[in-house]
Amino acid sequence: MTERLTSRRAGEARVRVTARPGRWVAPRPVPHRLAPRMLAARGRTPPIPSWTRQRLLPLTALLAGLLPRALLAHDGEPLRPHDLWSAWSRDPLVILLLALGGWGYARGVRALWRRAGVGRGIRRWQAAAFAGGMAALVIALVSPVHALGEALFAAHMVQHLMLMLVAAPLLALSAPAPALLWALPTGTRKMLARSWRHAPRLRAVARTLAHPLASWTLGAAILWAWHVPAGYDTAVRVEAIHALEHATFFASAFLFWWALVRPTGVFRRARGAALIYLFAAAMQSAALGALLTLAPRPWYAAHLESTAPWGLTPLQDQHIGGGIMWMPASVVYLAAIACALVAWLRDAERKVERLERSRAVAGPGRGATG
Repeated sequence: MTERLTSRRAGEARVRVTARPGRWVAPRPVPHRLAPRMLAARGRTPPIPSWTRQRLLPLTALLAGLLPRALLAHDGEPLRPHDLWSAWSRDPLVILLLALGGWGYARGVRALWRRAGVGRGIRRWQAAAFAGGMAALVIALVSPVHALGEALFAAHMVQHLMLMLVAAPLLALSAPAPALLWALPTGTRKMLARSWRHAPRLRAVARTLAHPLASWTLGAAILWAWHVPAGYDTAVRVEAIHALEHATFFASAFLFWWALVRPTGVFRRARGAALIYLFAAAMQSAALGALLTLAPRPWYAAHLESTAPWGLTPLQDQHIGGGIMWMPASVVYLAAIACALVAWLRDAERKVERLERSRAVAGPGRGATG
């Protein structure tokens, strides 16, 4: 008796059993997961499913094409003006993470809207905010701004502000967690929900990090620590430390803005405290910008020899960068303060309207008595 493995398009395998002439045994189905084992037992290599080839081959080609360019992207020479528009970053890890994040969010939003209706669960403006945040990340990490930031301190400050004051608040507003969860299979979502319910310590850490006092302190500490000359110079010269700097800037800024906008946060009950929260952040950022702008000498040795091709001295470059941190960053914080103030006034107006409706329902006599 011999057995021969055949495959079907629907993804299941069958074993056709043939016996002596004149006798036929009906084929019996074999689960798809057992087919590779049967082939391995016969010394044959299981075929790669077509859906796997369709996904793995483009990704492999992408990484194979990007990796050599990434290794040659930094040759140790400072960026020159004539090389600016060709200085796009080709770091495969950054590109892969951005692509996966965008794909996961789009997949999750599509699944959620298909189930609940367009605009439900995640609103249209939140999806637009995510697109804007991802565009800011591309500008900061992939566009020539990234390479220019290694030559000019001012461009480096633009990069940091894109990460902390553009990408982070937009992504915090976009509700990324529900979208990414909906991008997962149903079984995986349920498993993560069970794991989350049975992880009290992890939930406690998340609550602590999302608390305004913790997120504000962490963000301020990271901002000032990376602008200490020794830390900054190391980050500019060592690519791994530079990536760590950007990751901590973005993560701390995301926590800062998430503590402000999350639906169950402290500021939903205390709108006035949000004004203090934002004002204090604006003051400490402006203080660092003022110190850099008014410094009598350059702080950072990493830019002492890279500013001349751009027609700037190191001190002029530092003053421009400090001014960017001082003025444009303060404008962003002031805009956030204005939004928080409007939200506070709207909440107060709703409370007054509810109070008036309750008095009208209670009746004039009872309202006068009260």
